[in-house]
Amino acid sequence: MTAVELSGHRELLRLATAGSVDDGKSTLIGRLLLDTGSLLADHLEDVSRGGALDLAAVTDGLRAEREQGITIDVAYRFFSTARRSFILADTPGHERYTRNMFTGASTADVALVLIDARSGVVTQTRRHAHIAALLGVEHIVMCVNKMDLVSWDRRRFEDIVDQVHEVIRRLGIPDLTVIPISALNGDNVALGSAHTPYYDGPTLLEYLEEVDIQADRDLWRLRLPVQWVGRPLNDGSRLYMGRIDAGTLEVGDEVVVLPSGVSTTITELDTLDGEAQAAVPPLSVTFALADRLDVGRGDVLVSPDDQPMSARKLDCTLCWMSEEPLHPGRRYALKHTTRTVRATVQSITERTDPETLDRELEPTSLAVNDIGRVTLRTSSVVVADPYSVNRATGAFILIDEDSNETVGAGVIRTARAVEPGRENRRDITWHPSALDRDERWLAIDQRGATVLLTGLPASGKSTIAVELERRLVDTGQSAYLLDGDNIRHGLSEDLGFSPGDRSEQIRRVGQVARLMADSGTIAVVSLISPLAADRAHLRKAHEQANLPFVEVFVDTPVHECERRDPKGLYARARAGEIRGFTGVDAPYEPPEHPELRVETATTDVQEAVARIVEILKARPRVLAKGATMRISAKADYAVRAAIELAAAPTGKAVPAERIATSQGIPLNFLEHIISELRVAGLVGSQRGSDGGFRLAKEPRQITIADIIRAVEGPLATVRGGRPEDADYPGAASQLPRVWIAVRKNLRDVVEHVTLADVASACLPASINRLADDPEAWVTR
Repeated sequence: MTAVELSGHRELLRLATAGSVDDGKSTLIGRLLLDTGSLLADHLEDVSRGGALDLAAVTDGLRAEREQGITIDVAYRFFSTARRSFILADTPGHERYTRNMFTGASTADVALVLIDARSGVVTQTRRHAHIAALLGVEHIVMCVNKMDLVSWDRRRFEDIVDQVHEVIRRLGIPDLTVIPISALNGDNVALGSAHTPYYDGPTLLEYLEEVDIQADRDLWRLRLPVQWVGRPLNDGSRLYMGRIDAGTLEVGDEVVVLPSGVSTTITELDTLDGEAQAAVPPLSVTFALADRLDVGRGDVLVSPDDQPMSARKLDCTLCWMSEEPLHPGRRYALKHTTRTVRATVQSITERTDPETLDRELEPTSLAVNDIGRVTLRTSSVVVADPYSVNRATGAFILIDEDSNETVGAGVIRTARAVEPGRENRRDITWHPSALDRDERWLAIDQRGATVLLTGLPASGKSTIAVELERRLVDTGQSAYLLDGDNIRHGLSEDLGFSPGDRSEQIRRVGQVARLMADSGTIAVVSLISPLAADRAHLRKAHEQANLPFVEVFVDTPVHECERRDPKGLYARARAGEIRGFTGVDAPYEPPEHPELRVETATTDVQEAVARIVEILKARPRVLAKGATMRISAKADYAVRAAIELAAAPTGKAVPAERIATSQGIPLNFLEHIISELRVAGLVGSQRGSDGGFRLAKEPRQITIADIIRAVEGPLATVRGGRPEDADYPGAASQLPRVWIAVRKNLRDVVEHVTLADVASACLPASINRLADDPEAWVTR
């Protein structure tokens, strides 16, 4: 059930406008309000005095704005259509007020970035696109405004599209639409325009009504910061109030209150519409708990099985808003959700240049409007997610406690707990590799992960681990066994078996396993690891690094372990020769929620290994040769278009309309693709009566990988659907076999198959063998 269905209202879309000064943002908003009938009669009369309609005056409400002719503050407006309701933020275009872009875009689902057709992409365009990307705005519309002032020139529009794609490619924004408009005259705003026959996409209002934002909502991980506590009357239940930022909440749900970690159950639930059984984001709710707990403002209700970090150290990206520069060592109040704590700036690691998007490492300070990466240390814990996981629990503001001025707005990249004894090494920093993990994994065609096998001594962990390592290597997957006893012969030879030394042994092995997994190897870790806290720390280290982690509990009864006792250790422990032996006089805390429980009394080694392998296969980035790449519709269309050009007679240009008709590609989509191929130097254009497009190189010199990289970036980011479900006419008839072969071996396919191979219907024999393999037809 969607949020719209549960709330019973029209879906709400939040959008923010941005761009440089005089790009026409206020005029565009006035046009949207006018064309949707959202202007009140007296307001319309006020901005129409003198006979001429001044659309910009609709939102330029401050006196200073009207006097200077620019937008200074963030102006919010509401309008609606039959399909959706909209809250729109008109953010400032002047560089001095770029910091206000953070305010306007922080809750936006869609960002509208305006570009003056006469100026093209400028510094503010790049800066605002960068801010939108940092704030996780997944849908960006570039409105090329004032096209009427360049006589609706198609070539000018295509040049700006090329500039836009160059900027967006570097930022990794998933959904981009470019629309030629005239906000003043209304062309392509609410209604289409006869001036743009070369543009076949939606009008701006059509896009805003149809863009899918439900997929952006998180309805699985509950996040409900407590805002207010209502004291009970007549010995009734205490009531709590707050807004649901993510997940769903129902009467009877088990929840965990952080940072205390106490579990309880929801017994009552009310919304503004009255008593309810369920609620979804972004509803404000009042609720009661089954237990009398010490819950107050700033606490957060979360799901039991997916809890955020209770952190005191935040690695974050910060937009600095104060005229006084930010320096390391300064202290501020940090407001995060409904909780306010003090925070110290420990370091500034980099600053991003808004013009080039290049990074300056270890700057001495951040000036007003600068965007940089900083590390903060808080006085008490904050319940935080990375911003990429949750935009509410992953964002914060910094406040100067003397002036009460908001001086910075930030998004959290990593939230970490501060552990005693691990904060004294301030002279060393983590140096990230210059090679992106996806690029590394793609190049070696391997995917890393860590498999932890835990259980009592002599439970069978090592036996399963040895066979698992062999099974993985036999299938071509790099794997390495990290056995606890083996590690003690080298890396941990200085450690004993005290509780502290055991925790340190697990920490060391876990860090080695994380590095191996990052390199593309499956680390098979066999450790007793008796304490749940140590295993949780190991898991958290992998989650923070975004690496797969599989915990396998080898569940063998202690009496069976004693019966096996291959090293005679149980007997020595019973005789008092060994003290602190797990299973005899030291505790073992069984995992509560492992990915797999292997009961060795009923499961043999081969079956256990097979079940672990199946779990790894189910992970989207593990044990899937080449499977990090699935062909998206965009990549598929791009390759099909290139093949059409490869099949054309030598030197002959092919009109875009012919390619679109032949391959069934939407013309406006095709034009965007071709512009990206032109930027990459793979396609050229020809004007005149025989105009169209042609390959810039010989077909045999262009591989499938060249085309995909041009439109999608690194190959590992490509994802999408099933090619066998679509029709591939004409010159592209052999392309489905290439896509199917990709599933078996990516590098042997996309890096070596050329456009000429496909266009001539003469695929290499190796590709045909891969495509004919029945297993290749299984969609991964």
